[in-house]
Amino acid sequence: MSPETPFEIAIVGGGITGLGLAWELAERGRRVVVFEADRVGRGATWAAAGMLAPSVEIGFEELDLYALGRESLARWPAFARRLEAASGADVGYRDDPTLVVADDRDSTAALRRLFAFQREHGVPVEWLSGDEAREVEPLLSPRLPAAIFSPTDHQVDHRAVVQALLVAARGAGAEVHEHTAVSHVELDAEAPAVVIADGSRVAARVVVVAAGVWSAGLDGLDPAPPVRGVKGQALALRLDPERGLDPHHVVRGPDAYLVPKADGRLVVGATSEDGVADSRVTAGGLYRLLEGAVEIMPAVEEMELVETWVGHRPASRDHAPLLGRSPHPGVVYATGHYRHGVLLAPVTAEEVGAEVERMLAGSPETAPILGPFSPLRFSTLP
Repeated sequence: MSPETPFEIAIVGGGITGLGLAWELAERGRRVVVFEADRVGRGATWAAAGMLAPSVEIGFEELDLYALGRESLARWPAFARRLEAASGADVGYRDDPTLVVADDRDSTAALRRLFAFQREHGVPVEWLSGDEAREVEPLLSPRLPAAIFSPTDHQVDHRAVVQALLVAARGAGAEVHEHTAVSHVELDAEAPAVVIADGSRVAARVVVVAAGVWSAGLDGLDPAPPVRGVKGQALALRLDPERGLDPHHVVRGPDAYLVPKADGRLVVGATSEDGVADSRVTAGGLYRLLEGAVEIMPAVEEMELVETWVGHRPASRDHAPLLGRSPHPGVVYATGHYRHGVLLAPVTAEEVGAEVERMLAGSPETAPILGPFSPLRFSTLP
């Protein structure tokens, strides 16, 4: 820490969101400090699969979120190139298409409804028969009756991204402190502050809460950000190209998704356990994932199990992120991204970064893109 340095922005949370904002604001010449209670990026970011998939994850009542996801996906290639140039590291951006498959009559009917909704809203997808899907990805089960082909849903190595962001943020002048928990936020319209666990007080002009599932646990914010954790268990298998065990596309089935990574892993995820606070990897969770994976790709049975993990997705009440000015003076939220933290990293960094700039300039204006995700939509304060 540099106590003599007057910080303009203090960011609570060092995942992909907090580090992305730190890099963006430091690049703009702002004096930024980040506090992370653990190692950077080891929460929901580390547990993710790195899918950039707004088209296949479109929800029937989430059109604003879909539009935000599409905008962020469009920014990903330039964001990745800029990050690689700043950090000197490859972040594993891949533009391979995604397949969403059905495995029985009921899931085919559900897939048809999704496809009709996607086409109604201009989503660039194609309907494939089972045979056509296997021409795209030969390792798919011969029993699969149908699939949606999404050429614009891609992926990135999320773990490489967060490490690159750490290098880039520090390179741009941001201070990043790991293993430094923030106990509470002191509210002040002109000079809010964070107080870390050892009692040290760090004032800034703006405090950004980007602490994921821990956002709601920060003292001093009443009402607290309405963010809860949704537990997800996942695992990784070893790809084996010599034996032909190397799928080349992201495949999403009814009960599991499969994401091949450049480092030789096949990520299989993920359970969704709302209200479960523990971090145990359970036999039941792994069984359900493997059963769902084998159903759509039988070759999974022959792959070596190399890793298991648990993460907690930060979900708001409506599963959309909290982006922008909070009910509290001098405090901005960039949290509650649920399943979409990696996808939304560029748009969050750039648009919330611009919002912080407007606050520092004394402007009350907010960009229209942030409007549907304003934290004030949940506030009972004036």
